[in-house]
Amino acid sequence: MTTVLAFHAHPDDEVLLTGGTLAKLASEGHRVIVAVACDGVMGEATGPGGQARLDELRAAAAVLGVARVEHLGYADSGHGPILYPDPPDRMRFVRAPVDEAAERLARLLREEHVDVLLSYDARGGYGHRDHVQVHRVGARAAELAGVRVLEATLPREPVVRVFTVLRALRLLVRYDPGVIRAAFSSRAEITHRVNVRRFSAQKRAALAAHTSQLYGNGRAAPAFRTLVRLPTPIFGLLLGREWFIDPAARPASAMCDDVLRTA
Repeated sequence: MTTVLAFHAHPDDEVLLTGGTLAKLASEGHRVIVAVACDGVMGEATGPGGQARLDELRAAAAVLGVARVEHLGYADSGHGPILYPDPPDRMRFVRAPVDEAAERLARLLREEHVDVLLSYDARGGYGHRDHVQVHRVGARAAELAGVRVLEATLPREPVVRVFTVLRALRLLVRYDPGVIRAAFSSRAEITHRVNVRRFSAQKRAALAAHTSQLYGNGRAAPAFRTLVRLPTPIFGLLLGREWFIDPAARPASAMCDDVLRTA
């Protein structure tokens, strides 16, 4: 049995970037763990709704077959030009020293005897400051614990096409097209492409567990609501592949289809 830990920035990221892969690994009998840096709450964790997003994360993780969920103890840093002061009870993730946060994660990697760490690409996907910090912290924690790391990403070229369609449908209106054109990774950088269409129903159900993100006022809420209402085959066509970069390998002509194998 292999142990895989998926390190994410916020609750719901685990579904969008790696949900199918986690469900696939769990179905094959591997131990799957999810760790999030942030609880997704801008204010005090002890305030009203302070644990809501972590509760949603646990519900989503159960749908995917995840054995353990951990929060590293940081607050959401927010996305945009303003970095707000820390809440009184914890630090915003982007302000955490990389080595300090990496040691927290490395302790979990050692405790669980993790074989593979799933983290983020160097751009942090679309550039959210917490996602970039996940890349930095994940890379350092993997180095400290001596663990192989794969970086979750998306191929930039189809992302730009999908984004253009969603903007035309007014489902994503507050994202900068220039940012999206520079986001994620080119196909040439990607080493692993995992077909997870067989787990589309699980992935969609896990996304639906993040109710605050579906029915709140967040920028992605309209797109999330549309996704969870799609028939399973259509959902699978859109989100039935997941993509990773092995920073220790050169991209090959054919992408590897198994995160437990080297490219």
